[in-house]
Amino acid sequence: MEFRGRPLESVKVKKVIRLSKSCLGESEKQAVLGVLESEYLGMGKEVQYFEEELTKFFGRPALCVANGTAALHLSLQAAGVGLGDEILVQSLTYVASFQAISATGAKPVSCDINSNTFCFDWRDAESRLTSKTKAIMPVHYSGGVGDLSEIYAFAKKYRLRVIEDAAHAFGSEHLGRRIGSFGDIACFSFDGIKNITAGEGGAVLTSDANLIQKMQDGRLLGVKKDTEQRASNQRSWDFDVENQGYRFHMSNINAGIGIEQLKRIESFKEKRQFIAKRYIKRLTNINEIELLNFNYSEIIPHIFVIKVENRNGLRDYLLKLGIECGLHYKPNHMLKMYTDPLIALPITENIYNKVISLPCHVDLKLSEQNYVISKIEEFYNV
Repeated sequence: MEFRGRPLESVKVKKVIRLSKSCLGESEKQAVLGVLESEYLGMGKEVQYFEEELTKFFGRPALCVANGTAALHLSLQAAGVGLGDEILVQSLTYVASFQAISATGAKPVSCDINSNTFCFDWRDAESRLTSKTKAIMPVHYSGGVGDLSEIYAFAKKYRLRVIEDAAHAFGSEHLGRRIGSFGDIACFSFDGIKNITAGEGGAVLTSDANLIQKMQDGRLLGVKKDTEQRASNQRSWDFDVENQGYRFHMSNINAGIGIEQLKRIESFKEKRQFIAKRYIKRLTNINEIELLNFNYSEIIPHIFVIKVENRNGLRDYLLKLGIECGLHYKPNHMLKMYTDPLIALPITENIYNKVISLPCHVDLKLSEQNYVISKIEEFYNV
């Protein structure tokens, strides 16, 4: 057996401590095999069942889609966002947030962040309001939600829709309530490294029945009422289309994985919170490190981010030792597509040069985390 032209036994794999990874068990594998044996791999009964389970989990309607970006895109479109509109969104987020906005024809307006939580700063956003502002997109960075109550008060004051980019925050809570169980619209991601995964996928949570219907059609190329047919493993043959749609539906394979992952959310929550609290306990006394102001008994950290002195030096040091680390994220207003010479975001720009993400996933071993911490202490001569 050969691997890219070389004998497989000659390929040496360096042991690394992963920054993030999927955590899959036998139940997920059996779920996929069950879908394969059914020979109906597209959107069907498994997707419907996953939606039903998510609806129970959150206590309001859930809609499954192809990925988190599709969830944001469909939500914006269903809420009436389009050409000429402006959406207020923090710059410190993955480009998916901005791409979902620009895909509708609207303009993402970069906003600054709260220096303690790295979440949406509604006060800065208020200074960027115009007559074209249609909605805001707070990003639940690392699983935290920042000043979410104040953000909703701000949106209500100016009659703006709220599309929460909750890709990092599945299972997190705010004031004792699950993110996604309340508010206007919340969008989740189920890609391979999120708090739960479906391999790939996303979901939208909203109590707005009109939006749900629009997104149900929108995820299936705009074909009206096709969701009902798919739930019976059927397809519509005599149909109508009134609005732009996309191939944004979830497959039964992805739903099968997601159903099993949802059953494990409490154990995932416990492990991720345990990892975060251990990092805090060990790193809090290092003068060169600042920690985010999160209550890790309420949120599930999708990533564990710290602000450090000599970020690039620390990153190079850890990488050479086989410790993966990330930079979450390059601010979008620094990207060519979204640059704006009139935009100045001093907090975001300062923080970007200092943030680094440490290994955080359910399969992280205690010995691995201890090694990561010891090497950070070693770098800072602690």
